[in-house]
Amino acid sequence: MSSKQQRVGMIGVGLMGHGIASSLQRHDWPLNFLEHPGNQPVEDLIAKGATAYPTGAALASHSDVIILCVTGTPQVEEVLFSDGGVLEGLHSGTVVIDCSTAIPSSTLRIAEAVEAAGGRFLDAPMTRTPKEAAEGRLNLIVGGDHELFETQLPLLQSYAENITHAGSVGSGHKLKLLHNFVSVGFSTVLAEAAACAEQGSIEAEVLVDVLAHGGGAGTVLERLRPYILSRDDSGFRFSIANAHKDLGYYLTMANDTGATKSAAAGIYQVLDDAESSGHAHSTIPELVSILTDQARK
Repeated sequence: MSSKQQRVGMIGVGLMGHGIASSLQRHDWPLNFLEHPGNQPVEDLIAKGATAYPTGAALASHSDVIILCVTGTPQVEEVLFSDGGVLEGLHSGTVVIDCSTAIPSSTLRIAEAVEAAGGRFLDAPMTRTPKEAAEGRLNLIVGGDHELFETQLPLLQSYAENITHAGSVGSGHKLKLLHNFVSVGFSTVLAEAAACAEQGSIEAEVLVDVLAHGGGAGTVLERLRPYILSRDDSGFRFSIANAHKDLGYYLTMANDTGATKSAAAGIYQVLDDAESSGHAHSTIPELVSILTDQARK
């Protein structure tokens, strides 16, 4: 079977998943997807030939590749293992590509279950935003057999521009958690510094200028700069709930590997406090205001 004859089944057509799906269709991959109330509007996908299936098993029975684009480990396990789930409809040789952010120890168990059902597995978590997903410009960090990775590379290149083969199964999810710990950790430190500056009567413009010309320059500052200066969070629309989840996964991985985790535990506590005080759906830039308000109480 030539690569473009592979039928692709998408599970999770949310903000990121819809971008991936539209990129796949733009590159002429046959696409179907799982019906779900959390999907974005899918009329555009259907108009271009996609079919919706009511269960994971039904979707799997009509797919050669399944792409999972769900929130995390519990959701991946649900769509695979539940009654009517993907594993019930998987046929021999079907490739499951997990784009979620997940706990690596669970990834290993999931890969074993997929292979026991006759399928093959890659973990391929992503970075960047829905905008880059729709443009086909995501970053992917892929774990799994290198030959399988090479076979699926044309598919992956339809929605990603920077693709790294990280190693064996689980390596992609490990590196994604390391990435998110650094990204969210830096962002949380910057938010706390900005809140402290505000409490200390330091002008936001002066703070940003000093950081930009010193050790605080970089991607995180540019993402949070609009919020620090004018309360515009559009540069980093990543929720505190998702950041909290990812840091929890990172702590689980650190425990599993015996790594030190003192800094991660501190960042996790800041996010835990923010979420438990009713800010789960706020964005990471909004931590600046949340932490400022906490200091004033």
